Amino acid sequence: MDLVPALQEPLKKVLGPATAKVMAEHLGLHTVGDLLHHYPRRYEERGQLTHLADLPMDEHVTVVAQVADARLHTFASSKAPRGKGQRLEVTITDGSGRLQLVFFGNGVHKPHKELLPGTRAMFAGKVSVFNRRLQLAHPAYELLRGDTEGGETVESWAGALIPLYPATAKLESWKLAKAIQTVLPSAQEAVDPLPGSLREGRGLVSLPEALLKIHRPHTKADIEDARARLKWDEAFVLQVALARRRHAETQLPAVPRKPGPDGLLTAFDDRLPFTLTDGQQTVSREIFDDLATDHPMHRLLQGEVGSGKTLVALRAMLAVVDSGGQAVMLAPTEVLAQQHHRSVVEMMGELAEGGMLGGAEHATKVVLLTGSMGAAARRQALLDLATGEAGIVIGTHALIEDKVQFHDLGLVVVDEQHRFGVEQRDALRGKGKQPPHLLVMTATPIPRTVAMTVFGDLETSVLDQLPAGRSPIASHVVPAADKPHFLARAWERVREEVSNGHQAYVVCPRIGDEDDDPKKKAAQRTSPEDDAEKRPPLAVLDVAEQLAKGPLQGLKVEVLHGRMQPDDKDAVMRRFAAGETDVLVATTVIEVGVNVPNATAMVIMDADRFGVSQLHQLRGRVGRGSAPGLCLLVSEMPEASAARQRLNAVASTRDGFELSRIDLEQRREGDVLGQAQSGARTSLRVLAVIEDEEIIAEARQEAAAVVAADPELTGLPGLRTALEALLDEEREQYLEKG
Repeated sequence: MDLVPALQEPLKKVLGPATAKVMAEHLGLHTVGDLLHHYPRRYEERGQLTHLADLPMDEHVTVVAQVADARLHTFASSKAPRGKGQRLEVTITDGSGRLQLVFFGNGVHKPHKELLPGTRAMFAGKVSVFNRRLQLAHPAYELLRGDTEGGETVESWAGALIPLYPATAKLESWKLAKAIQTVLPSAQEAVDPLPGSLREGRGLVSLPEALLKIHRPHTKADIEDARARLKWDEAFVLQVALARRRHAETQLPAVPRKPGPDGLLTAFDDRLPFTLTDGQQTVSREIFDDLATDHPMHRLLQGEVGSGKTLVALRAMLAVVDSGGQAVMLAPTEVLAQQHHRSVVEMMGELAEGGMLGGAEHATKVVLLTGSMGAAARRQALLDLATGEAGIVIGTHALIEDKVQFHDLGLVVVDEQHRFGVEQRDALRGKGKQPPHLLVMTATPIPRTVAMTVFGDLETSVLDQLPAGRSPIASHVVPAADKPHFLARAWERVREEVSNGHQAYVVCPRIGDEDDDPKKKAAQRTSPEDDAEKRPPLAVLDVAEQLAKGPLQGLKVEVLHGRMQPDDKDAVMRRFAAGETDVLVATTVIEVGVNVPNATAMVIMDADRFGVSQLHQLRGRVGRGSAPGLCLLVSEMPEASAARQRLNAVASTRDGFELSRIDLEQRREGDVLGQAQSGARTSLRVLAVIEDEEIIAEARQEAAAVVAADPELTGLPGLRTALEALLDEEREQYLEKG
């Protein structure tokens, strides 16, 4: 299909090679269409001056202000002709604050003539501090002339809205505005991606009108109209891409996998010492219905920490084995793969002893495959996979290697999907004779909006009930800097738990055997507020030694971290699980999947250096048995800091979905959306994932209806064009591979 010529015109043809080069290098803008979709960040009214009091340090800013004072100073200088240098100091004001501008040398002449008291202008530069005062050194500026050219009245001039664009030091906002003014007539040729009926039904302006109003608004209502329309574009085009992906999945063939009436699954259920929760039963039914169809299941299973996702996934795997197929579970780390293997074998008992003496009638073999296995064990595992002897395989990315062959791969379960590359998942799915069914698990609860945006091509199941017998977890912030005796009390609490026959975790942000290179230490800082702190993050090896010699002396303390040999890690986890170790000092390798019901206490050191979701995950390692859990979040950050507010939020709620919303509101959305929104042209510009939940939900419904009626979008050329612009090559692959 022909693309819209005017909007596909390269910028170098329209604006010249020099400007186009800067736009491409610094802002990722290449075509007229790219530039038209580079929207203003905010607007200033000429009559209302900017708040200078709120300027951020070390950032490139654009401000609209009035010159209050301008003074030219002459000083002795060996570098200047005739030995005299000049410095122009201009003070600008907005009524709320003042800002000093400084110009030196030959650069003073033009501003000295133009920046007279009373003059209004736009100024752009990097904010710095000199003599404890904010200043811009050698800022670029553009005068806002108050003449009434073209019949414009003074009132309309003062009320006019000035768009301020996301800019760089190389390209000031007003230069972008002038460039956009040059290409704005091309907006009339923008082909509308929204179907006419959708646009009219929701009272949205046309795309050309929205582009004109966002760049050249006459009123604030113009801006609202434009933003409402452009949000719909972003939500709808993305949801159409995902709806087409879902539709394509339903066209693929897959082998239906139905469990037999008295097979492995029935035998397993009969062994369970407890009853499944209502939520587990409901989600299992959804999964079994999907597995019974002749196109691949494509389902996301998300749930609260400790809600029993692994059990639900295992029952799905057993159903597939019952039907004659194989199931594989892909885990992101060796510790987690080993943990899953151990817990699956324990849950299945003699049902996991297929081909062995004493194995039950319906038993299968459960095989572990990781990169660090010995040659003989690895050879045997590969043989069990290829012959079909192993019905269930649990492993790391080692499963993806070319030499790994399956007899009949029917189901792929991916644990913690965000840690796997698209290519890795795709390679594993390609190992089936026909596309296998796919179940993606995430232990980080995702707000509904993010699920619809990032995992929109997956059907979603949610487990929000905790199994019976789970104990409450009390969480408290320990302000180590303000109240050091609180930390001493924390170690007493750990000793009390151990004396009651329980165990504890202590979590640290780093291992501790890194170089003492200051650059590395700086890189280890994970919180923007860390600059206020002089010491590096606490380390496992240091803390373990201090505890063993100090407050936890006499207790059995061991360490666990990612750089240990796999056999050593496994041995440490086995001893801890067996109750031989009192306290495990670890990095976040224990974050997901580690299940030791006897561990009741956790102390997280430098807790402010972890994200909200990560803290929630870590906390989920305690309170897994019948005794209540305790999680202590140790921080040296001041009470008023954002980091402490974050910790207070974690301590105040156990609701992972609520915490994930807090997490998303505190972080940039791009961080959360990850690859699904990568690339300059595919990032969300006006759509805010949490705020615009309603639009995303409605766009998903509309997109599903459009794709069901016309999967190839033959009747909607504008929508096809928008999809091609959104789906650059990388993004296309992302959606193809899912």
